[in-house]
Amino acid sequence: MDDLSAAVLAGAPAAELRNIPLPKSYRAACLRAEDTGVFAGVDDKDVRKTLRVEEVPLPEPAPDEVLVAVLASAINYNTVWSATFEPLPTFGFLQRLGRQGGFAARHDLPYHVVGSDAAGVVVRTGAAVARWSAGDHVVVSCVQVDDHEPATHGDAMLGSAQRIWGYETNFGGLAHYALVKASQLLPKPGHLTWEEAGSSMLTAATSYRMLIGDKGARIKLGDVVLIWGAAGGLGAFAVQLVKQAGGIPVAVVGSPGKARAVRALGCDVVLDRTELGLGGGGTGDEIIAQGKRLGRAIREAVGEDPAVVFDYVGRATFGLSVFVLRRGGTVVTCGSSTGYRHEFDNRYLWMHSKRVVGSHAANLMEQAECNRLFDLGKLVPVLSEVHTLDEAGEAARRVQLNQHTGKVGVLCLAPREGLGVTDPERRAAIGACALNPFRPSLSRPMN
Repeated sequence: MDDLSAAVLAGAPAAELRNIPLPKSYRAACLRAEDTGVFAGVDDKDVRKTLRVEEVPLPEPAPDEVLVAVLASAINYNTVWSATFEPLPTFGFLQRLGRQGGFAARHDLPYHVVGSDAAGVVVRTGAAVARWSAGDHVVVSCVQVDDHEPATHGDAMLGSAQRIWGYETNFGGLAHYALVKASQLLPKPGHLTWEEAGSSMLTAATSYRMLIGDKGARIKLGDVVLIWGAAGGLGAFAVQLVKQAGGIPVAVVGSPGKARAVRALGCDVVLDRTELGLGGGGTGDEIIAQGKRLGRAIREAVGEDPAVVFDYVGRATFGLSVFVLRRGGTVVTCGSSTGYRHEFDNRYLWMHSKRVVGSHAANLMEQAECNRLFDLGKLVPVLSEVHTLDEAGEAARRVQLNQHTGKVGVLCLAPREGLGVTDPERRAAIGACALNPFRPSLSRPMN
């Protein structure tokens, strides 16, 4: 372990962190450009073959950037996309970014350090950074923006230069160190461990924008919200947000085990798609027949059709989402993990005045509001398992095969779970089990 990492783990003061030289290299989960064709003609694109953990050179921060010692991170589905080079290799993103020149040129490398979540300690700040200092405990937003672009100041997600860090940029969070813009940082809630904080922000904030933000569905008291994939990271936060907003979440899951996990979040209505014969796409009459079965099940449970459908699954579910939605309702979507080309019967959209809203990540204000909910204990993490950085490939494989519930965490510099709590009183007041609904038997030590 390098001297700076050791000082971070020892809780060294800011002055000491600033004076310790940066290491020349660091360990990171990364992809290699030379592997981009390895899955040609292969049905099972096993991410363990391409996601390597190795030593790479450490970059210096630009004036508006911060170097964070990453204690913990998490696997998001964009890491699966990156490691399978689908829908296209992410090295194209890095090349386009590099063509801007200046500090952006550093991103165009023959390797790509991936990962779009992180919690850690600031160890260096660029000359233009005033809000953050060495020693600060932070969580990292996945969104990088150009704050000189006018659209950024209206809604950062509409800016043409907006990028997802660790996917469309280099130097991501599945590593011992991460390079981020200062505008990506938020204070880490003191009652959360590193792995809890480092696994939450991307999916929680994405769900927040989809459901609560003024660019999303804007749910209100009493709204019935159908949530596909409710046991996944996005879905599990959606369940919590709907409950907190006074809505009625109707969760769809794929197994009894995942149904139990979602009920642990307080969701009263949980439907097993396999029992209803749902999913897998379909066309025309098949979608309508499935939609009628799903609609009956929802009405039997809550008495009415959903006002909002939360759909990130894509091809396998989208036609059903449009069909079961009530008149004037909203389908909000942020992804398509089962495929990007959707088929739905447009009559049920236009004749019933329904809406489809696209949503992507979250702007910094939405991220801050979401982080505040964690700080208040109104949102809790949804970790189901935690791996070491050396196991990043195996962790990503579990997400690739949908063998997980909630979020899959990754310890980076943190030597074990349970570290990073600076507000043990609040943690005790909320309760360790309440903070880990997908790991109910967990009892965490305090550091």
